[in-house]
Amino acid sequence: MGDSSVRVYAYRYVILIVFMAVIAANQLLWISFAPITNAAAKFYGVSDLAIGLLSMIFMIVFIAASIPASWVIDTYGIRVGVGIGAVLTGVFGLLRGLLAADYTWVLVAQIGIAVGQPFGLNAITKIAGRWFPLRERATAAGMGSLAIYLGIFIGLALTPFLVLRASIPTMLLIYGVVSLLIGVVFLALVRERPPTPVGPEERSLVLNGFKRLFHQREFIMLLALFFIGLGAFNAVTTWIEEIVRPRGFSIDQAGLVGGLMVLGGIVGAIVIPPLSDRMHRRIPFIILALAGAIPGLLGVTFATSYTLLLASAFVLGTFLLSSGPLGFQYAAEITYPVPEGTSNGLLLLAGQVSGIAFIIGMDALKSPSSGSMTTSLLILTGLLVVSLVLATRLREADLITDA
Repeated sequence: MGDSSVRVYAYRYVILIVFMAVIAANQLLWISFAPITNAAAKFYGVSDLAIGLLSMIFMIVFIAASIPASWVIDTYGIRVGVGIGAVLTGVFGLLRGLLAADYTWVLVAQIGIAVGQPFGLNAITKIAGRWFPLRERATAAGMGSLAIYLGIFIGLALTPFLVLRASIPTMLLIYGVVSLLIGVVFLALVRERPPTPVGPEERSLVLNGFKRLFHQREFIMLLALFFIGLGAFNAVTTWIEEIVRPRGFSIDQAGLVGGLMVLGGIVGAIVIPPLSDRMHRRIPFIILALAGAIPGLLGVTFATSYTLLLASAFVLGTFLLSSGPLGFQYAAEITYPVPEGTSNGLLLLAGQVSGIAFIIGMDALKSPSSGSMTTSLLILTGLLVVSLVLATRLREADLITDA
């Protein structure tokens, strides 16, 4: 059945919205300590790195949980797979809020929330492939990625506001209650599939999919791009306060810098994937995204003017983060019939592994006298240049033949 003749269902937007809410809630809980690193370290009586661990633990857990989560999503479907993520996010998010005064319990709760993360993130292209026709799938994947950025934006912008006007425990409790409510709504409204297929859906078995992926030249190159790009994003957002504090910027300003970076990603995710769908091309937009991210990261590295810093953060987010949904959909197309959860999960896994390495490396390379992270940011910029060169070697899905 051709893409132009399939029947589509308005309920796909309900599915997408509740899915996006689960993703946003999980990312909000992940990033909630990044803009208040110094304040949280003083509150709990621990080091900055111990607070960084509350974010980094998501990447550590993702390494262990990603492949099992992809298997569950591809074997049992959206309702079970994403439902597990929604329940873990809601239950442990609330537990974190109730036990917010104790660092050990907060860390335990973070681990529980982190286990839920891949059950949502790895399903982005599964949602798009099951509920949306081919002509809308990059757009739907873009909206799934938009939810990631929206949750991070809320966390970066709202957390300092709540902490300065209330307290860290109050902020964590509010986030926990909201996350639990979102989980309940998701379970009430989610449906596994539309009454009739909206496009090609047959996929190979998960284990066979793994074998196929690593015989695919473009997918291996795409893994390298996610290793650098997503790792850089994870590291910069985790250390956002530490990056700007040596230049005299406050906790509120750090939160707005991080928030504007993610707001740029929201704009990019809304604008660029639909253009890619309209032109039926992925590679030019991936190249554009990486090229635009480089000057943005340089601005975040060197800007001493707050206005220039905000503008640089916005540019960095607009381009770098828009490459995510394009990469997810490109991977689904070039690796067909590998299950979407498998390809999606491996790309995210690459970014989590590098995120851990980059976070630790940035802390290790921090200037002992000023706390500046300029050296590590320049290294990340160089890696983005390498990514840009690598992206020019990619081929469109319709030009690829199996190896």
